[in-house]
Amino acid sequence: MNLKKHSICVLFCFTSLISLNSQNKITYQKVEARQNALDPKWVAYDAKTIDKLPGFKVKKQLPSSIYGGSKMWQKEATGFFRTEKIDNRWWIVDPEGYPYIFKGVAVFNAGRSVNQQKAFDKKFGSKENWVNKESKLLRDNGFNGVGAWSNVDLVKNAENPLVYTVIISPMGMYHADHIKKYGGKYKEASWQNYRFDLVMVFDKEFDAYIEKSVKEISQYKNDKYLMGYFTDNELPWYNDALDKHLTLLAKDEQGYIAAKEWLDKRKGFNASASDITQEDRMAFTAFYFETYMKKVTDALRKADPNHMYLGCRFNQDKEQELTNPEIFKVAGKYMDIISINHYRKWEPSQELMNNWGEWSGKPFLITEWYTKGEDSGLPNNTGAGWLVRTQKERGLFYQNFTLELLKNKNSVGWHWFKYMDNDPQDLSTDYSNRDSNKGIVNGNFEPYQPLLKEMKLINDNAYELTRYFDKM
Repeated sequence: MNLKKHSICVLFCFTSLISLNSQNKITYQKVEARQNALDPKWVAYDAKTIDKLPGFKVKKQLPSSIYGGSKMWQKEATGFFRTEKIDNRWWIVDPEGYPYIFKGVAVFNAGRSVNQQKAFDKKFGSKENWVNKESKLLRDNGFNGVGAWSNVDLVKNAENPLVYTVIISPMGMYHADHIKKYGGKYKEASWQNYRFDLVMVFDKEFDAYIEKSVKEISQYKNDKYLMGYFTDNELPWYNDALDKHLTLLAKDEQGYIAAKEWLDKRKGFNASASDITQEDRMAFTAFYFETYMKKVTDALRKADPNHMYLGCRFNQDKEQELTNPEIFKVAGKYMDIISINHYRKWEPSQELMNNWGEWSGKPFLITEWYTKGEDSGLPNNTGAGWLVRTQKERGLFYQNFTLELLKNKNSVGWHWFKYMDNDPQDLSTDYSNRDSNKGIVNGNFEPYQPLLKEMKLINDNAYELTRYFDKM
């Protein structure tokens, strides 16, 4: 072939390749979102959905275990939930030995406001009727469990129990009494309302609250439907904790004394805040965090050796602990599954999720995330979840987000936040849970069917999707 003909052939082949790639390029649906109804700026995002996955075919579901796991394979049955890494992917293994992806809904309860109670009485008439019917609603849409702040007593005693979790709050209990010493208000505190953004892990008084909080869990220790325990929620594990202990606390406070002793030992001399390096900060954060971890896990293991510790629910919004390898190394020593509340990101980062697994050597569970719909009729001024226009778009967001989770081999599930919408007239709730469309049902217990339709597609195909992604 002469040079001219060769050049023409190369050009033709190159042009054909571009044309082929253009034809095969996936066009995802665009979903516009903003932070809340007070944010004037809408931003368009791609929403990856199951129907756009190249070569993926929806198959008939394999039989399920009684816990909602899949009978795609079976490992050792220990009688309780556990985790195992198989072919480089982490799994929850149910009490019968089957793989279990935790597809849950948090705050599964019937509400507490006057309006919610009226709607409850009209639709259900009794708590038993509510839990049985709404458990079926969850199962019919591919969910297999409930997350934190659910009505555990009703769930575990239902005709057909869902897998559940229990949250105890030892630091929260101590904090509620600690703030009374300051007249109910600290001089300086963040939205979490911890004094100087510090968790009082070094206080000897805290230990008594741990013992008090774990006393209640003995009733669950033989229950096979219990996944495990959370302790507290979104504690402020910030990277400047060493500086704050040394500069904001009085020198006779237990937190100051512990931090000063730690720094002096590390430096080998009588050190001050001016001697602190970034390496010191990261190392102290790990020490500070481990003090909490050791105390709560020792108490939990003693009270219930059968069930998993699911962590203290890191806060994605602040990110400091989620980009600190030292925090995750500590978490991996004590947690069976690392719990993370995930907000203000359109989708989870594969790089960050890989880091969590590498740093900790443990799987993770997304324990809060949601988006709100303008068509709900609610104000939607509060809460950290995205605001989109419709219930269907809430479902598209769900598909996009969970596909990224299923793709990652360190992820073992998620808990949508939450079961029921906020009641704007219930002023007894905290501000972030006041007026927004977070639920899969509205205030009258009416399901958002366009949302649930999209959720069900992913939920029903979750196990097959792990096979699909693992072959890529």
